[in-house]
Amino acid sequence: MECNSCSVASLKFEIRFEGEMNLSSMEQIVSHLERRAITLSIKGPVLQTDEKGAKEFLDFCNHFLETDKVAFRINREKWQPISELENVFNMEWIDDVISNERLICHYQPIVTETEEIFAYELLSRFHNEDGTTIYPNEIFPAARSRGRLYALDRVCRMTAVRHAVALKNKKAFINFIPTSIYSPEFCLRSTTNLANQLGVDPKQLVFEVVETEKVDDVDHLKRILSFYKEKGFQYALDDVGEGYSTIELLSDLQPHYMKLDMQFVQGVATDVYKQEVAIKFLAKAFEIGSIPLAEGVEEQADFEWLKQQGYKLFQGYLFGKPAAAPLKEKEYQV
Repeated sequence: MECNSCSVASLKFEIRFEGEMNLSSMEQIVSHLERRAITLSIKGPVLQTDEKGAKEFLDFCNHFLETDKVAFRINREKWQPISELENVFNMEWIDDVISNERLICHYQPIVTETEEIFAYELLSRFHNEDGTTIYPNEIFPAARSRGRLYALDRVCRMTAVRHAVALKNKKAFINFIPTSIYSPEFCLRSTTNLANQLGVDPKQLVFEVVETEKVDDVDHLKRILSFYKEKGFQYALDDVGEGYSTIELLSDLQPHYMKLDMQFVQGVATDVYKQEVAIKFLAKAFEIGSIPLAEGVEEQADFEWLKQQGYKLFQGYLFGKPAAAPLKEKEYQV
């Protein structure tokens, strides 16, 4: 069974009224919606309804209410000004992308210091029904607007696990957003079940924390990573750099892999400041037993400098861009 957040179920809107004028208009609003056979309920100053009701309400609201004193939220997420409601309706196309799983994964190689393929990062690529590309900078704001981040993250993870089958003994790095998982035991069960069904060895999968710098609820992240570790999976922290919240947190989380943010990789061969960050990062990785990975490598000079310092894994256009199929190279024993 899936929860409403992890599937593309009908949205549930709550609309909150403030101000004497707005509160006094509630009875008239309810009557207006009921005449149009809108399903709704009232709890104090909050009206609850479905998307059809929210659309009908917005038209009424713009003409008769003090809009700066009306707020809404979807599926019990954070409250937003009513001015954002129209945007929620405009992003309805994301529901079709998720429910019909209009995405595939592209493979970007991760190599060793001898340029042998160690793993691939699996990157989601989205498309419309007519096959045209939908870019990530469109997908994620749309999902966030409609409260679909849980559902989007889930379908991306499931698709990536399916694509990992083609990698055989290569590792697959799979992105996930910690805030899109409210309960590791429940939200990740389908992912682990699918891996088992497809015969994917848990040791092959590395779940990569996206936007590591923006993690606020460390305890929640710990629960997620603990669940993954318990199931035999590995995990990585993405985009780690000098601004990472606390160096102690790295020791606490004990990631199997640490990815140095590309802003400290590109040009590192000639930039003293970037070199200092890269060396400090490397020392911390070795201290906690994590494998250091430099991402965004595009120049041979940067690759050579990082190798000399002791970096073990590398990712970037120098070794290969994301592609629809894994590269055909000799097998590398992990």
